[in-house]
Amino acid sequence: MIIPTYYEDPHTLHVNTLPNRSYFIPYGTAKDAMQKPREESDRLTMLSGEWQFRYFESIYDVDMPYWESSDLLEEFAPIRVPSTWQTEGYDRHQYTNTRYPFPFDPPYVPADNPCGIYQKSFMLCKKQDRRYHLNFEGVDSCFYVWINGQFLGYSQVSHSTSEFDATSLLRTGKNNITVLVLKWCDGSYLEDQDKFRMSGIFRDVYLLERPKAYLRDFFVRQELSDNFQMAFVQVKLDREGLETVQYSLLDADGQELCNGIVSCDDLDFTVECPHLWNAEDPYLYTLVLTAGEEVICQKIGFRRIEIKDAVVYYNGQKIKFRGINRHDSDPYTGYAISMEQMLRDLELMKQHNFNAIRTSHYPNDPRFVELCNRYGFYVIDESDIEIHGTCDLYRMKEYLGVDSSTLPEGYVETPFPAMICDNPEYTESIVDRVQRCVERDKNQPCVVIWSMGNEAGYGCTFEAALAWTKSFDPSRLTHYESAIHAPLYRKNDFSNLDLLSRMYAPNVEVDEYFEKGIDKPFIQCEYSHAMGNGPGDAEAYFEQTQKYDGYCGGFIWEWCDHAPYQGTAPNGKPMFGYGGDFGEFPHDENFCMDGLVYPDRRPHQGLLELKNIQRPVRVISYDLAAGELLIHNYLDFTDLADAVTLGWTMTVDGAVVAKGSFEGEVLHLLPHEEKVLPLPLELPKDGICCLNVSSYQKVDAPFVPTGTELGKDQVVLQNGEHAKVAACKARVTEGKVAVTENTDRYLTVSGSNFAYRYEKTTASLVSMVRDGKECLDRPTNLQIWRAPTDNDRNIRLVWQEAGYDRLLPRVYSTEIETKDDAVVLTSSLSLAAIYLQRVLTLTQTMTIYADGSVRVQIDGTKDPVLPFLPRFGMRFFLPRAMDTVEYFGCGPCDSYVDKHHAATLGTYTSTVMEQHEDYIKPQENGSHNECAYVSLCGNGQSLTVYGDEAFSFNVSPYTAEELTQKAHNYELEECGSTVLTVDWKQSGIGSNSCGQKLPEEWQLDPKEFSFAFTLVWNS
Repeated sequence: MIIPTYYEDPHTLHVNTLPNRSYFIPYGTAKDAMQKPREESDRLTMLSGEWQFRYFESIYDVDMPYWESSDLLEEFAPIRVPSTWQTEGYDRHQYTNTRYPFPFDPPYVPADNPCGIYQKSFMLCKKQDRRYHLNFEGVDSCFYVWINGQFLGYSQVSHSTSEFDATSLLRTGKNNITVLVLKWCDGSYLEDQDKFRMSGIFRDVYLLERPKAYLRDFFVRQELSDNFQMAFVQVKLDREGLETVQYSLLDADGQELCNGIVSCDDLDFTVECPHLWNAEDPYLYTLVLTAGEEVICQKIGFRRIEIKDAVVYYNGQKIKFRGINRHDSDPYTGYAISMEQMLRDLELMKQHNFNAIRTSHYPNDPRFVELCNRYGFYVIDESDIEIHGTCDLYRMKEYLGVDSSTLPEGYVETPFPAMICDNPEYTESIVDRVQRCVERDKNQPCVVIWSMGNEAGYGCTFEAALAWTKSFDPSRLTHYESAIHAPLYRKNDFSNLDLLSRMYAPNVEVDEYFEKGIDKPFIQCEYSHAMGNGPGDAEAYFEQTQKYDGYCGGFIWEWCDHAPYQGTAPNGKPMFGYGGDFGEFPHDENFCMDGLVYPDRRPHQGLLELKNIQRPVRVISYDLAAGELLIHNYLDFTDLADAVTLGWTMTVDGAVVAKGSFEGEVLHLLPHEEKVLPLPLELPKDGICCLNVSSYQKVDAPFVPTGTELGKDQVVLQNGEHAKVAACKARVTEGKVAVTENTDRYLTVSGSNFAYRYEKTTASLVSMVRDGKECLDRPTNLQIWRAPTDNDRNIRLVWQEAGYDRLLPRVYSTEIETKDDAVVLTSSLSLAAIYLQRVLTLTQTMTIYADGSVRVQIDGTKDPVLPFLPRFGMRFFLPRAMDTVEYFGCGPCDSYVDKHHAATLGTYTSTVMEQHEDYIKPQENGSHNECAYVSLCGNGQSLTVYGDEAFSFNVSPYTAEELTQKAHNYELEECGSTVLTVDWKQSGIGSNSCGQKLPEEWQLDPKEFSFAFTLVWNS
């Protein structure tokens, strides 16, 4: 072996690295430290940029010590740093969720371990009174580094900073640096996160010039008095050869509050009446430390997080985390995330009412938490640990434990094997990863919870990590969801764990926890799996967090779809790839496509759903008789009058008939309290009347300018008949209508300007000719199948087993009744799949009137043995030219029984294609429920559908079959028709791709039902 095999030694984690320290960048002057970005510090030489690179399929292909060369080698090619090999054209992408991408044989990794050699030259004017520290902020998975041909050191832990003292190897003039990066190391067993596996130097590399006598590190600790009127600050100083340190504390306006000089390792001062930091008001002070010849600035936010009676309090207030899980991920740059990309994520999060972020499942870029300080986000800072792949080992699904009574309430026995998590051989590795996270971010006020890692089991390793963390920093809370997977063969210590954390706990289980009583606050570090069309259960979770003081909130899984960009398809669509698109094994298909935004950060409609669920103010009720509006302030620290203005409208059939606003003192309402606002309204005589109340940002804030809509409520005051529906019902249906054809298979009903052909064997309309134009491209059909959503991924197997995707009609009889102005066709039929029993037994009645309108009524029963239905409706294939859609219902975004909180009742118009939500993996989309009518028109044809009761519909250029069969959105082919599905109802969306099963109240599972709607042409 041409290099020492540190990469397979769990006790050699770092060679010649400096001790961990907090993240900061020194400057030469206080002015520069307070005003300039780190790239402009006179003490920093940025080495990111273009490097030279050579990729090897195996470490054994590295047949010579390239690092000994004094010049850059010609056979190397340029590469960007930071970047990952896979996004630069080397190796290949691989997505796997839990399974290790190599044989499980710790600490060994495959002998053919891919690697890359990086080289760069840079100029340096070396100063004799300086030391030079080389920083790598992120390298996957491990690396060796040489300077000018001499070995400097080795390190691992991909998402943490490794710092080396390179002083002795550097020289004045040209210097060469060579880095050997390996794809796998023994640490890869601890980095089995649910993500694409990428490699390389993916975060910045830079050289820091520091004095011989310098401030190596510092730790800002604080305590607040019980009344929060005094802040006591202690800064632990780690000095090397430094006699004194000057300090100054500035407020947000730059006014100096205190200053001094200390010659010891403890710096103490107090601040009277501190302006406290929280996510709604992220007020920051600046601590300026002048240490000899350099200046360091650290932002400080005064806050206290604590637990009292199993309830989380923040600055004395009960708090709820409205959180999101975030990976460092981009379709073009992979793990390498720029400041602009981070800001874009935070901008969208702030605009959609999130207040907290979990850095899943590793520390994000060190600048990210600084941005969270500035813009106001609570952070669960998670160590770079996941060992989920141990659950996939042969016969490891069943864990052999003992008496479960040794576990506290809420903890459960699970299948995590203990060969790593409860193995003293890995205590050093686990504790090291936790320490590197905590030490780096210990001075960041936004970090309120330390997380030990994710899905790695429990044992002595994590007990040691928790004990160190709680001893080192008792001011923050500790979190580790996998503690619920503690082994049952040992007595487990949970004394250093502050929170009881779960993932995807069903609502009913959460209720059971609180009914039995818990001794720790409850948190869902992952819930409402936001995959594809979803999530559909977020409102239920929100209501539950409000129900229990001890439920401090949760973090949606997750922020963005993970999918590398693969170029442009012939149809012009971008191609984003997921698991299996790169020829890799193992892979987990599109399970990485589980975010609230697309890879390029376009919002999913699920993000709009979450925004409104997390709105800062809600209408609780409206008393029409008293003319009073009851509202609730869901902010934690802000008087509503200081945060928002309220605007209201009253609409009739979607048209505004009255409007007004509330602002200023009338909105004075403290956090978590309710208030009645006077709002007398007079109902109209007819129509659907709604009160709409929206909240708007009152003053400019970062990412949220004045006037931004923050949320909306709608109260239906009168559910009358829509005027357009009334006009349709009042149409004149007199005239001649007759059966003009009646064979064993077909019958035709004709009027003065139409002829409709009905197929008796299928109970479908096969042709509708009006004024010489054909109005149907294909026969109508009854539809219970929907293109499975990602959250249907489990139930779809049950649906397919029941034959729901291949039902055939069987008509037993069709009776004809002729009236004065109509012909009534009544068919008795059923729907069933080949070799399976009936799903539905139906009576379908079509009444065809003399004006060509058609009333459809379907009465039915369902076999109770069979699973609940995806939907029930009738599908029409209309000419593609009928491209304009108008409807009164929940819109403009899609709406389902459990996913409709971003939608409001109103009149909306769009094109058919605009109704399509182009999920990267095609699936059901675009439904609108609670509709009074839908109209389609184009090319001189117009159709209106209205129901006896509110109904659902969707309209698309694609069939459900096409959406079911195609794996990627760029593969979709339009069917050539406008596909209108008029639904009685659809089942809910839920989040069962990973979350709880769809609750029964959202399942379409009728014993018997009746559904009626009417089609009116040219209305």
